[in-house]
Amino acid sequence: MDHAPAPLRLSEQLCEKIEEQIVTGALRPGARLDEQELAAEFGVSRTPIREALIQLASAGLVDTRPRRGAVVAEIEPHRLCEMFDVMAELEAMCARLAARRITEDEIVGLRAAHQACEAARDADNPDAYYWLNEQFHRHIYMASHNGFLAEQAISLHRRLRPYRRLQLRVRNRMKVSYSEHQSIVDAIVAGDGERAAERIRGHIQVQGERFTDLVASVRQLAAQPVQ
Repeated sequence: MDHAPAPLRLSEQLCEKIEEQIVTGALRPGARLDEQELAAEFGVSRTPIREALIQLASAGLVDTRPRRGAVVAEIEPHRLCEMFDVMAELEAMCARLAARRITEDEIVGLRAAHQACEAARDADNPDAYYWLNEQFHRHIYMASHNGFLAEQAISLHRRLRPYRRLQLRVRNRMKVSYSEHQSIVDAIVAGDGERAAERIRGHIQVQGERFTDLVASVRQLAAQPVQ
């Protein structure tokens, strides 16, 4: 039986392309998203563009404002901190459950995802590291064997994509991140749920110097001209 995933609808494909531009900073916070301009850029009608923007708005990546239409969402630093706090607790729950429920095949997959991050770290490639890092975290979500929890973690992870990506551009953050990943893997494989939860919580939380670095990065991005 063929279990290949169904092809994405046009609006879903466009949603992913626009999201990629937001995540990479090509579309910065506050940038106006003109339906006609986007339709011309992607060679489509305005209808699937409008549907894609609705999807992005539901994910929190786009705001709809009076007289301005759709714009890339902006988040205040204190709000970001709150969101990272929630993300840290969701991932801690995933890691705690994964330490109890992960299968041998899933351990192999988690280790492979961790090792894949190593090459990007060594190449000092934060963009490649980011996408591999996302796969690493998804392995942990899936290993929790709690579908609802995984859905919530994936949803918030997606909302925080631009800011998690910014963090990796801070000096030495990739090296530190990879080292933290190792301690998370070790705890999960050892079946130590509390240690796994503690390690991943510390990995995600944005406090102290990391919060200062993130705020500085967000302000630098926001200060650049929008399209």
